[in-house]
Amino acid sequence: MAQIELDGINRIFQLGDSQVHALRDVSLRIEAGEYVAVMGPSGSGKSTLLNLLGLLDRPNAGHYRLEGRDVTTLSADEQAAVRSARIGFVFQSFHLVPRLTAAENVALPLMLAGIPPQERTSRVTQALKDFGLEPRAHHRPEELSGGQRQRVAIARATIMRPALLLADEPTGNLDRATGQEVTALLEDLNAAGMTLIVVTHDPSMGERARRRVLMEDGAIQHDLRRDAAPS
Repeated sequence: MAQIELDGINRIFQLGDSQVHALRDVSLRIEAGEYVAVMGPSGSGKSTLLNLLGLLDRPNAGHYRLEGRDVTTLSADEQAAVRSARIGFVFQSFHLVPRLTAAENVALPLMLAGIPPQERTSRVTQALKDFGLEPRAHHRPEELSGGQRQRVAIARATIMRPALLLADEPTGNLDRATGQEVTALLEDLNAAGMTLIVVTHDPSMGERARRRVLMEDGAIQHDLRRDAAPS
């Protein structure tokens, strides 16, 4: 069974007197464990698609099934519960809480989900270790480098052990070497079984994915697959 099934998805935004068709009849199947890069020019619908996949937005028409469940029919609270348990997000601008330390940022999803303190501490400690952040556990975002901030963001995105990780330009604010380190982290998570969908303008990152979905004017123009990602 496909983890993600989109059928006839349309998303229309009303801007003044005009309508913007951000997504036009998008149908897509993504299997569990795939590594997909969504690419295309600005305004092509990439971020709108990612927001819909992450249940941050709803389509005007069409159906979205996640792990066999039609999530377009769920209430806002039900969608929030699915988002918390099954979906992780990584953003270009990190979206860390400035007043919280690295450890506290990573712990935030666990706290919101009501995970007991002892288990929270154990899981956060392990995550900080896994992402090489132990020495920075008690530093706030302003005291971290760009690469360290993104590692904190990835640790936070995956602390709930989601099935699906969505990354929006995850290397966009990083220098090339740091961007390669972050890309390697994301690919390690994918290799461990997590479905990875990345929106990127970076051709080198796009080339690494085993599948590239190329968008233009809100529609999928090409869906290209390769047998294996480059090493």
